[in-house]
Amino acid sequence: MTPPVTSVALINPGFLSVIGSGIGAILLYAVLGVLLMLLGFYAVDLTTPGKLNRMVRDGLPNAVIVTAAGMVSMAFIVVVAIYTSVGTLTEGLLASLIFGLVGIIAQVGGVRLLEWVTGIDIGSVLTADRVRPQAFVVSAAHVALGLVVAAAIL
Repeated sequence: MTPPVTSVALINPGFLSVIGSGIGAILLYAVLGVLLMLLGFYAVDLTTPGKLNRMVRDGLPNAVIVTAAGMVSMAFIVVVAIYTSVGTLTEGLLASLIFGLVGIIAQVGGVRLLEWVTGIDIGSVLTADRVRPQAFVVSAAHVALGLVVAAAIL
């Protein structure tokens, strides 16, 4: 015997409010994530010689490699900052913003320090028209420091 249709189709009265709240939180965290990623990109752009976004648009291979690694590392930081957020939605967004900003500063500062210690002239690397090995060192530093900062947020 099959159960009555009415018992199968019933939805808990609080279900739609949970879904609505969840969708709202997803959208807010997504906006925050995009803003932090953009801020991270501009932090990398500001601290490197030349206009990084122009070099990427022009297809300079080293600029693309380093920028891609920087974006991945920023994503690690932002994802972990969001993942570890606790409390109310407002508190979670604020904590994610603060940890994201501090993480971006630490990551960009660490990469610039590595370039200085190793003597890499990042300006000439980024503007080169062929892939240079130094781009991989800088890219690895971006990813590694992004992981370190993300783990520190945990």
